Amino acid sequence: MKLVVTVILIILLAATGGWLANQPQDVGADVPQGKLNSLSFAPFWEGQGPMDGVFPNVAQLDTDLRLMSEKTRSIRTYASAEGTMPEIPALARKYGLAMIQGAWLGGIKKGNQLEIDGLIRSANANPDVVKRVIVGNEVLLRGDLEINELIGYIRAVKQAVKQPVSYADVWSMYMKYPELIKEVDFITIHILPYWEDEPIPVDEAPAHIERIYKHVQQQAWAMGADKAILIGESGWPSEGRQRGWAVPSVVNEAKFIRGLISVASANGFDYNIVEAINQSWKSELEGVVGANWGLFSVDREEVFPLTGKVYEDPQWYKGWLAALALFLAAVLVFRKPLQALPIVPMAALVLAVQIMVLLWTQQIEWLWYTSYTVWQRLLTLAVVGVNAALAGLMLQYAYTLLAGQTMNVRLADWLHRLYWLLGGFMAFKGLCLAVNGRYISFPVLTASMAVAGVLGLMLIATGQRRDVLKTGLLPCGRYYAQAHWLGYALLATGLGLIVGETWEFWRSRDLILAYPGGGGRLLLSLRFTLTNQQLVQWLMCLLVLAAPLCVGGYKSVANTAK
Repeated sequence: MKLVVTVILIILLAATGGWLANQPQDVGADVPQGKLNSLSFAPFWEGQGPMDGVFPNVAQLDTDLRLMSEKTRSIRTYASAEGTMPEIPALARKYGLAMIQGAWLGGIKKGNQLEIDGLIRSANANPDVVKRVIVGNEVLLRGDLEINELIGYIRAVKQAVKQPVSYADVWSMYMKYPELIKEVDFITIHILPYWEDEPIPVDEAPAHIERIYKHVQQQAWAMGADKAILIGESGWPSEGRQRGWAVPSVVNEAKFIRGLISVASANGFDYNIVEAINQSWKSELEGVVGANWGLFSVDREEVFPLTGKVYEDPQWYKGWLAALALFLAAVLVFRKPLQALPIVPMAALVLAVQIMVLLWTQQIEWLWYTSYTVWQRLLTLAVVGVNAALAGLMLQYAYTLLAGQTMNVRLADWLHRLYWLLGGFMAFKGLCLAVNGRYISFPVLTASMAVAGVLGLMLIATGQRRDVLKTGLLPCGRYYAQAHWLGYALLATGLGLIVGETWEFWRSRDLILAYPGGGGRLLLSLRFTLTNQQLVQWLMCLLVLAAPLCVGGYKSVANTAK
């Protein structure tokens, strides 16, 4: 009976926690008529992408543009000659959409000329649909073209079409190359608070956009150029790594878009939001965060509504139900050993099982959602498999400690091996984050089950007043010295991450201009690093994972029950 009551109470606790964590959030005023001014439209589906040369077919384009017509009045495209891109204007006309059509420029002249020719041809053939054209996108930021080469392409298009012509880049490029302002018919700037060298929190983003827009406007006026300005890209990611105080989330993306539209409406700003649909292929360039800027998922499911309150995860109950099923199955299978324990150890162990299955289902859901290639999905399967086995062995070890027993030598050996395997993988991920982590998400969820297990074993050791400096936290002591080295490696990657993250901020162009004094810039860079919640969570994970390896190491299995 005590087991049944405990299980019911823990289920109610988990359900209450899930419900409270997923309440609808107020994200600002509704979008008028639920329609946007303009959306960046990259039409690629799962398994497609421009880098592989795999483009959607006409039927897929038709489906997408019908979907776009429900959310926006205009779309911005980035290429004109590749794949099925030339089919878009006719389909846009079919659904009453206007277009800001672009030509994709890079470092290859032949490809550039094909794009320029395609843009000119489309603009002249579809003047009722193509209202403005953009020659190149962030080509100066990438360093693919020199400014004079770009100006040559802009002039060629201006001579060949009747529509207004522009070039699109981050706003600072227009400040770096003011001659662009004279060349274009209208100025197209990208304002992306998340990607700024000095990342902007979502609540401050609307004011930042207004400030940057007016700054560029003043620069143009100072040159005698009273030209229209288009915010060509502005948006916020729904998933991925935190930068400084800029936190990706569904609620924050919705909040940003509502705030942007409010500022644009109040000031008469022209804007285009990036982007319509999540693009899996961008993960190859910018990781998880690059693939998740859309109003729709890659499966064309709405990420969040443009009106009303917004849930971070409206389908949270599905994962909870899966965890509930696993939890009940585990308790049913091991009911006899659990019933043999006193009430407090039994309740603690049942709670630990619930925590582990909740973390596992969250891990599966998030890792699978953010896996975009076959290899990434195979890695996900391996990671969740190792975590499940390790969690099971940790729970078994916890039971033996609570029951005053000794763990089976073979099982203890496997616990040791799996912990080393996961620890080695975490050290590798930590090294990647420290060396070049701009686009790498913090693997907190990947480490969460092992971290929870170690914390649980620490609590048991504290309750039993065991000296872990002598007995160790984990069983099996075959590789005592090597265990220390892995622990030190985990800690070293944490220190490396702090240095690497701070260095990236410190050397960024905009921070150098804003804070020419090295000391002030260093303090701000450290502040961005050490107040990054995701980064701090990851550092805590590294500390916990390293603890059993550095503090006491491994001892013999026989000592674990003493």
